[in-house]
Amino acid sequence: QLKELNRQMSDEASSLTRALKGESKTRGAWGELILERILEKSGLQKGLEYETQSSFRNEEGALFLPDVIIHLPEDKHLIIDAKLSLVAYERFVNAGSEAEMSTALREHTLATRRHIEQLSGKDYPGLPELQSPDFVLMFVPVEPALHLALQEDPNLFSDAFEKNVVLVSSSTLLITLRVIESVWRRHKQTANVLEIARQAGKLHDHFVNFVTT
Repeated sequence: QLKELNRQMSDEASSLTRALKGESKTRGAWGELILERILEKSGLQKGLEYETQSSFRNEEGALFLPDVIIHLPEDKHLIIDAKLSLVAYERFVNAGSEAEMSTALREHTLATRRHIEQLSGKDYPGLPELQSPDFVLMFVPVEPALHLALQEDPNLFSDAFEKNVVLVSSSTLLITLRVIESVWRRHKQTANVLEIARQAGKLHDHFVNFVTT
């Protein structure tokens, strides 16, 4: 079992390395795959409580392609975006000198900030089909990559939040989605109670009519 576990970890590490070094499309597909796995573990139901690969156009005709749309009770929505380049992070991990590490770390932090700026410029709340909160969850699939950027730039999280972007990793995103799943569960329970009360009221009315006639 230990041998199999080591082999699996080695394969996953190799897949991660190939994804980080690969083309932008390959990196994006890998990040979306990780995001899909987290969604599956959250307990939310695809097609009901969340959707992937949706497309929208604003009033000017501009196209928006959010990675994931989370449906919330009362027709609210939450956007998750997983498109972030981790090329500089891969260079940092494999750097052969302190100078290379320093340069790669600086580039990685700047790449994270650039993506925050790009997300903040997208007017998801302004799309007519969505009732989105004023913020977008920016998902970084490699947790150490996010921690490294936050360690290098302590103001990164607060600056992103001011731009209506919330930085999340695998663990924090899963916790957030579990909370949403719990909200949905309670919402459904409340709806069931109200439906039972409504049906009971109808039965009572039928009974009263039967007795009085």
